[in-house]
Parts: sequence; structure tokens; C-alpha cells
Amino acid sequence: MNQCPICKKKENKAQNWEKKRGKYNPTKERTQSPNLQWVQIPNDIKEEPYKDFAGKRIKACTDCIKRLSKT
Repeated sequence: MNQCPICKKKENKAQNWEKKRGKYNPTKERTQSPNLQWVQIPNDIKEEPYKDFAGKRIKACTDCIKRLSKT
């Protein structure tokens, strides 16, 4: 399962409502997965969600990568 180990963001189900014969039907169902990228967590990190993964290379979502770059 595609899941970010830091923030626990995972796959989401989404639907498109398509109008057929005057009524809306939930016809097109798809899964939306988080944008996971490989990132190397630095050894000297002191923030709480990243502390468990210090010095490791993990697949994290882009939101967590942005937060990591600001610290």
C-alpha cells in the first residue's frame, strides 16, 4: 500500500459524477495515491516526526519533504 511513513497519508477513493439520461450516476471510480518520492533524512534532525527516520532513505510524500526543507 502506498503510504507515507511520516504523516500516514495513504490512497484515497474518488468518483466522477456523470450525468446520463437526466440523472447523475457515480460511474467513474478511481484511486488517488500520494506523491511519494525518495528522500534521505539527515542524521542531525531533531524534529519529532522525522526523528525516527534519522539517517535513513525513505519514500515520503511531497508535503513532508517541503516541511523537512524548511527546518
